[in-house]
Amino acid sequence: MKVSLAGRLFNGFNTILLVVIGLVTLFPLYYVFVISFTEPHEYLMKNGFVLFPQHWSLVSYKYLLNTNAFKVAMLNSTFLATVGTGLSLIFSAAMAFGMSRKRLRGRKIMMMMVLLTILFNPGIIPNYIVVRDFGLINSIWSLIIPVLVSGWNVILMKSFFDSIPVELEDAAMIDGCTDLGTFFRVVLPLSAPALAAFGLFYAVAYWNTFFNAILYINDFAKVPLQVVLRNMLIESDTTTGGAAAVEMMSENQLPTQTLKMAAVVIATVPILAVYPFLQKHFAKGVMLGSVKG
Repeated sequence: MKVSLAGRLFNGFNTILLVVIGLVTLFPLYYVFVISFTEPHEYLMKNGFVLFPQHWSLVSYKYLLNTNAFKVAMLNSTFLATVGTGLSLIFSAAMAFGMSRKRLRGRKIMMMMVLLTILFNPGIIPNYIVVRDFGLINSIWSLIIPVLVSGWNVILMKSFFDSIPVELEDAAMIDGCTDLGTFFRVVLPLSAPALAAFGLFYAVAYWNTFFNAILYINDFAKVPLQVVLRNMLIESDTTTGGAAAVEMMSENQLPTQTLKMAAVVIATVPILAVYPFLQKHFAKGVMLGSVKG
């Protein structure tokens, strides 16, 4: 099919526009990456504007990874992303599967209660009072239990479980499986796409935990990585910033900016590395419930 001159001009304009938008979007990421690997003396010689470093260095990463407060914050975030994601998947899947079975009494009332949690947010103060009354203040579990189950994810997972034939459950019970046995041995293995998709959503949310940590955590040894990163980028405080944001006061100290950029890369790369392992299931998982057979 022959394309007219106007069509070719339109396609060319769109291509140029998308390339420009792509470059504008990717440049900050590229700059953060480059500065984090730039040798400190070169960074200072070029007044902080380096596009193509002549000397690459890992000194900023070594400094951060040898800082106890930064390492503790990374362990806290890793704990949240692993334990929190696992617990959230189990509880969300169990709740969604129960509501997808028609024999469950009160399932419509439960669905309305789940919808209410999506439509109406009680606010910061009621949430804080609940966490305080349960004795979770200054506990890392305060960052997991209050957000353990997402109502929106439960509804989407329910639509996936609706597509699983009831006959499979009946066959498992005939073979002697209990309800829990059917759930763990039959339903969950068939739900790999859904679990992969929602597991990624939960993992990203836990890894990026920030606001709740500021509200509920007073002990700096229990804060996640994002709080340390926030203090480094905004406050540049060596006490609350994980002893990583330091000013250039002598030759033995590193530029603050290279440390900040290295911290951003460290906080970003781990969660990005998870996606390739879930990619084969993710495409199916995001389409769950969209097609009824």
